Amino acid sequence: MIVGVPNEVKDNEYRVALTPEGARELTAAGHQVLVQDAAGSGSGIPQQRYERAGAEIVPTAAEVWAGSDMIMKVKEPVEQEFEHLREGQVLFTYLHLAASRELTQVLIDRKVSAVAYETVQLADGRLPLLAPMSEIAGRMAPHVAAHLLEKEFGGRGILMGGVSGVRPAKVFVLGAGMAGSNAAWIAVGMEAEVIVVDKNLDRLRFIDQIHKGRITTLMSDRLTLEQRVREADVVIGSVLVPGARAPKLVTEDMIASMRTGAVAIDIAIDQGGCIETSHMTTHSDPTYVIHGVVHYCVGNMPGAVPNTSTYALTNVTLPYAIAIASRGLEDAVRTDPVLALGVNVYAGEVTNPGVAEAHGLRFTPLSAIVDGLG
Repeated sequence: MIVGVPNEVKDNEYRVALTPEGARELTAAGHQVLVQDAAGSGSGIPQQRYERAGAEIVPTAAEVWAGSDMIMKVKEPVEQEFEHLREGQVLFTYLHLAASRELTQVLIDRKVSAVAYETVQLADGRLPLLAPMSEIAGRMAPHVAAHLLEKEFGGRGILMGGVSGVRPAKVFVLGAGMAGSNAAWIAVGMEAEVIVVDKNLDRLRFIDQIHKGRITTLMSDRLTLEQRVREADVVIGSVLVPGARAPKLVTEDMIASMRTGAVAIDIAIDQGGCIETSHMTTHSDPTYVIHGVVHYCVGNMPGAVPNTSTYALTNVTLPYAIAIASRGLEDAVRTDPVLALGVNVYAGEVTNPGVAEAHGLRFTPLSAIVDGLG
């Protein structure tokens, strides 16, 4: 199979979907790898390393898209890339389709075989291809919050960890999954006062056991959210429903109850966000203020640390990419139900129930299209 890696074109997106190490594994397995000129430069990866790994350097994105059976990307295609999409081509990337009716419709109309990193799911519910980016975004969130709490950036003028005789910032984290637990971990390391809420008691118990009471864990309910959001200096939203839109757990009234200069960070914004006042922002224009609260809702947070993110991403996506390239998508999903859950659109049909529900579209099980799929 010919695997293509175009440059990312989203605002301040410096990651690349494949490292030279990944390219070498693909070429060693007998596949051809096309990498767009300078695709790795934003991640600090010299082009010569791809060439030494056996990849072919291609001048333009159009040539990469046109010449590849499978396209590997980091972020979902944006409007300027829609013209490159074609029937039967495998698109392997983060898609977050529940948050974009336009992209969903384009993939349906062009009959693209769209496989989303974020819905590849293990039997125990873990999301192996989303995990590293969630981990990075979670670890970045307290650093971003500490920055935005400074008066110069609209914040309350609070030092995250406080000082002797002065209380630290109160950080409230919604969700104890990969992003939320990492956000809480870094925030408590910065000596903030941290509370985490979730409906999964096992996740809360794990955090409590690991951090031995340094992080307060609470079950999530409406009254708890209302009270804790109101008291918080920083709210970090990291609630995820695989493939579906994130639930709006923090209402506008809750945001309005916060003190002027408080900070709200919505890590779940790729899936529509879990804060009612959230809307997507970019690294070049990352914040806005509603009800006196500074909102940070950048959809590609890990893009700010592209070298770390690129290597972390390739570590987990490469085995699935090799499986698709070596066996073809249909045979690969027949033998791997984990990968099958990643297929969101196939042969012009929506094959993910969360995406179908988000947009009021017909849901067609992948097993109804691919013969021999259980």
